Amino acid sequence: MMTQSGSQFIIGEAVIDEDVATASFCCDLKKCKGACCTLPGGRGAPLEDDEVLELQKAYPAAKQYLSQRHIDAIESTGMVEGTSGSFVTTCIGQRDCVFVYYEGDVAKCSLERAYEDGKTDWRKPLSCHLFPLRIRNFGKDFIRYEQIGECQAGREKGLRERVKLYDFLRVPFVRKYGEAWYKAFLKHCRTNE
Repeated sequence: MMTQSGSQFIIGEAVIDEDVATASFCCDLKKCKGACCTLPGGRGAPLEDDEVLELQKAYPAAKQYLSQRHIDAIESTGMVEGTSGSFVTTCIGQRDCVFVYYEGDVAKCSLERAYEDGKTDWRKPLSCHLFPLRIRNFGKDFIRYEQIGECQAGREKGLRERVKLYDFLRVPFVRKYGEAWYKAFLKHCRTNE
């Protein structure tokens, strides 16, 4: 079911900012250098409660890509902090997610690398997969588009290559809400272009 309210619309149990339906976006790692994995502030990727166990199961596969500094950080302070409903990955130096590894000067996710290499069946936290969107739950999911400065290159690439944010994030949307939800969401987005 879809209803619209001001600058938001509802698909199923999700309230979505209209910007999500209209924005263009496509990550440009060559320019942003993986900034979303190294944002300053000390709080890492938000985690759903069931993802804590998934992280623990995926860590042995991801560990081989990490530097000794990151392994030491995980083994001394843990990979997760917070409490139920507000878990996040830990960070190093109030910046790098503990699961970051570097290819040259580009920060990348060791969890996703292990998944891509077929060493685990869990890709990465959903909050990372859906970035630059953020979801907060207050009885319903509220989905908002975070237009941070570090992602300016992704907005420019999306415009240049004519990639809509909703197309760029198809896989994580289906992962979170399912194919039927995504089809209803896509119908709204394309109807309002």
